[in-house]
Amino acid sequence: MTFFNLLLMLPQEAAADDGLVNVLVQRFNEGGDFMWPVLISLIIGLAIAFERIITLNRADINTRKFIVKVKGALEDSGIPAAEEVCADTRGPVASVFQAGLLRHNEGIEAVEKAVVSYGSIEMSFLERGLVWLSLFISLAPMFGFLGTVVGMVEAFDAIESAGDISPSLVAGGIKVALLTTVFGLITAIILQFFYNYITSKIDRIVIDMEEAAIELIDSLVLLQAGSPGQD
Repeated sequence: MTFFNLLLMLPQEAAADDGLVNVLVQRFNEGGDFMWPVLISLIIGLAIAFERIITLNRADINTRKFIVKVKGALEDSGIPAAEEVCADTRGPVASVFQAGLLRHNEGIEAVEKAVVSYGSIEMSFLERGLVWLSLFISLAPMFGFLGTVVGMVEAFDAIESAGDISPSLVAGGIKVALLTTVFGLITAIILQFFYNYITSKIDRIVIDMEEAAIELIDSLVLLQAGSPGQD
């Protein structure tokens, strides 16, 4: 029985019995003790993924609209008004903008350094927890394979104790052993989907920060060129 055949059988078993949840619980119980590390990996991994998704969604803003608003404040009321706009806006793009504006008196080079430094800090905040999510993506199938190997050893021990190769004994032992691998792979697939979604969202926010930083520096250069007497 292949992995995909087992997945196709789950809805059929659910229809024949009480439901998909009961089928999964039954399979989980058949898998033995190594199903618990796989389940723990899934729960912790999902918790990290949901926390990152919520945090990134809160950090995501309409960057183009924000840049236009900051530029308008710069042109109309100067640096203090632009800083106030950044302070009232959430997200890493606004934080990077504010860090650059706070160093405007020190020159464009200081603004560039502040933007780069604070951008690195914000990026580390965005990527926080991903290393643990990646860890559980790797651990889940490992626990599954370990459970399978242990189950196969126990199956061969049963064959050795019985002194005979019974088809039902061999098939039953191997089926139970392979269940840990199946659930470990399913867990890894689920967590990998969330990991890729999170990394793609982080990449887009980082690109927005880089584009916003360029816009900020250009705006400050034009502002200083148009107002040579301004500090």
